[in-house]
Amino acid sequence: MHECGNYHELPCSRREMLSRCAAGFGSVALAGLLADRGFAGMLDGSLPSPHHPARARSVIFLYMDGGPSQVDTFDPKPRLSRLNGKPFPMEMARTQFNDNGNVLASPWKFRQHGDCGAWVSELFPHTATCVDELCIIRSMTSEFSEHTNANYFLHTGLGLAGRPSMGAWASYGLGSENSDLPGFVVLNGGLTPPGGLQCFDNGFLPATHQGTIIQPHGSGMANVTPIDGDRDRMERRHELLRELDERHALARSGDDAIESAIANHELAFRMQWSVPDLMDIEGESKATRRLYGLDAEYEPTRIFARECLLARRLVERGVRFVELTCPSVNGDRWDQHNDLHTGHTNNARAVDQPIAGLLKDLRSRGLLDETLVIWGGEFGRTPFAQGTDGRDHNPFGFTMWMAGGGVQGGMTYGRTDELGYRAVEHPLAIHDLHATMLHLLGIDHTRLTVRHGGRDMRLTDVHGHVVKELFA
Repeated sequence: MHECGNYHELPCSRREMLSRCAAGFGSVALAGLLADRGFAGMLDGSLPSPHHPARARSVIFLYMDGGPSQVDTFDPKPRLSRLNGKPFPMEMARTQFNDNGNVLASPWKFRQHGDCGAWVSELFPHTATCVDELCIIRSMTSEFSEHTNANYFLHTGLGLAGRPSMGAWASYGLGSENSDLPGFVVLNGGLTPPGGLQCFDNGFLPATHQGTIIQPHGSGMANVTPIDGDRDRMERRHELLRELDERHALARSGDDAIESAIANHELAFRMQWSVPDLMDIEGESKATRRLYGLDAEYEPTRIFARECLLARRLVERGVRFVELTCPSVNGDRWDQHNDLHTGHTNNARAVDQPIAGLLKDLRSRGLLDETLVIWGGEFGRTPFAQGTDGRDHNPFGFTMWMAGGGVQGGMTYGRTDELGYRAVEHPLAIHDLHATMLHLLGIDHTRLTVRHGGRDMRLTDVHGHVVKELFA
């Protein structure tokens, strides 16, 4: 424990443990210890135990790339209809393109749903059937209005590249409950976010915590299928390679890159058997397939349906953090600077049924209470038009929602102004979202720190507070 009391040092690095146990009985004991996933986790950074009782075991992040419009999805603003086509009556901040037009009413109608009476647009008829599970946050804010910086901020807590992703932090803090799968998995539906793969990076954390990219089709990963089907023979080969790797590491004490490479190689070997099993969904019932939309006419729906089903299978297997990216649709990501109606319609059509299927399936299997599901993008969109039929980026007030994992379902939190432009009640920053997520996982965000660059680094930097009002 550092003298400031805010960060933990690893009890022992892999290298140090190997060095101490290189001879005698220690070498025998080490093999057994390394086979124990709880002990192995200690060697790559996971906490000896959570800081407090966890409400959630895993996180599924439904990343809506591009920024869905809050006033067209979960935050109805009737005054927009009354002012449609008229000059915007509030002061406008500079936007990404600064091509700002008049007030633009939502093309979609809103209705109340569920016992809670939450308002949802007709863009999400399937998700609307699950509103009693949702904690809808209408007062999210961001510090950035450009995709790349906003994506880094959403994913890592800093608007620049180089920091660990929130998935990497979750993996670092708690590890994976499955030694044959990574702690942090990204299911790539086809659209890599602006900012690229660094949104899923490990940053200054060990490389074992970077996001592992899995495609929702085929084998999921390149070269994952074993070349030699004889598992016993492959395990003997692997044991020889492991012994050579350990000798190499001992001879070059102090090289963390070597240790990470060894750990990743060992995980890759185990994934040759676990990933094909993960991807094989033949055992799923026809009812489950229909629930998610695997038989949908629209191909992007089928793609995202498979992502959502695989996400359930991953958390079922103990993976700590799963992020889903959007499939490509006609109209691109949720970034409609023009033709809002076509773009948002197609994106919602792709994700709506699979999301509802995921929530219902998690609930039916008893997994929702221990799985925190988060939905949202890097910012929202303006209530006034860009051009005539689009919306520009809006970081000042937008909507995200959470479900399961200890949050209160059927709840709407926070408020934007009467036009949906700025958060005016209970504004939440991205750092607050991160702090709350970690808390639900049993982690105190102020105590999960790593010494880097001369100071204690954390996901929330020096910011963030836990929003306990959202808890069930």
